[in-house]
Amino acid sequence: MAVEDFVGEEVEPWPDNVAALLLFQYLRTQWRTGAGGPSGLDYTVMHRKMDRMGLAPDDYDQLEHDIQTMEVAALNCIYAEK
Repeated sequence: MAVEDFVGEEVEPWPDNVAALLLFQYLRTQWRTGAGGPSGLDYTVMHRKMDRMGLAPDDYDQLEHDIQTMEVAALNCIYAEK
């Protein structure tokens, strides 16, 4: 890959989305895969990491929902190319 592959408009995440973005990046190597490709994130790893974050129950639920939304969007992108 070259620098030109990454040239584009710089985007800053909204503060409310930073925790979900960082967690999603942390989970980038934690996809469950099968013969057809990725099927979803490994929630065991996700929940273990979230447990260590010391979140309030409502924040925990919201972050889990945010990650699931990002997971579905990522899977849609992955399989749109096939």
